[in-house]
Amino acid sequence: MIENKKKPNPIDIHVGSRIRLRRTMLGMSQEKLGESLGITFQQIQKYEKGTNRVGASRLQNISNILNVPVSFFFEDAPGEHSSGGGGMEASSSNYVVDFLSSSEGLQLNRAFVKISDSKVRRKVVELVKALAAEADAD
Repeated sequence: MIENKKKPNPIDIHVGSRIRLRRTMLGMSQEKLGESLGITFQQIQKYEKGTNRVGASRLQNISNILNVPVSFFFEDAPGEHSSGGGGMEASSSNYVVDFLSSSEGLQLNRAFVKISDSKVRRKVVELVKALAAEADAD
């Protein structure tokens, strides 16, 4: 018997992962996003996994709630060809997405943006660079 399970479209998976990324960056639960849209958190889970496709009007509502342009959900999408960046931009933005998808990256980002003094922020960056250089030397 041939298995006929339909695999999610890579674009749907990508859009869903971007929804999850932005939602977690804001510290918003699936339940809260669902309530704001008038749907269940299970539906949000399906969107985030790419199991269910997000319609245009719903994506517009999500972008308003998450305070990002609709284009945010398509950045670095599979098959997207950027005009003249050579690939470095895509790999660096994937690195940022990977970083912000990790628990530590998300915590660090949330704490960092709360630092209002720009001099202190620069010192934190210098500290992290020094620690990274030290780790590379080992």
